[in-house]
Amino acid sequence: MIIRKATKKDMQSVLELIQELAIFEKEPDAVLVTVDDLVRDGFSENPLFQCFVAEEENNITGMALFYYRYSTWKGKTIHLEDLIVKESKRGTGAGFALYKEIIKQGKAENVRRIEWNVLDWNTAAIDFYKKSGAKILEDWRVVHMDEPGIVNFLSLTN
Repeated sequence: MIIRKATKKDMQSVLELIQELAIFEKEPDAVLVTVDDLVRDGFSENPLFQCFVAEEENNITGMALFYYRYSTWKGKTIHLEDLIVKESKRGTGAGFALYKEIIKQGKAENVRRIEWNVLDWNTAAIDFYKKSGAKILEDWRVVHMDEPGIVNFLSLTN
């Protein structure tokens, strides 16, 4: 198994992993992103994300998609959007290798924090993160506004 930066040609496999994650997270119809979106947004002049892949025998078995953010308290940070390993390849070390690569990237880029979200029912992931030294922030809530919410808000405030 090798860990490497993703290329445009990997985006079909990356999308398949994203769809597998959506099924795991009990939202199989939630994925709207396409291969074209991933290629455009990840490989343009100003890419919106970067991605590492785990590859075994020319097959993508996992991926870690991340982007840089800026914290008013910490400065440059990394947001790990998703770390996904094919269900059939879990337990092979691919997830750990991708996780380590993200942390190495953070160190190389001198970020002051790497952050991500985890579902409260994903106890295996939570236990792994805690054992690795990550802190689970119990008192913070994730807030987001989806596309219908954006449209609704703007229609109410105009």
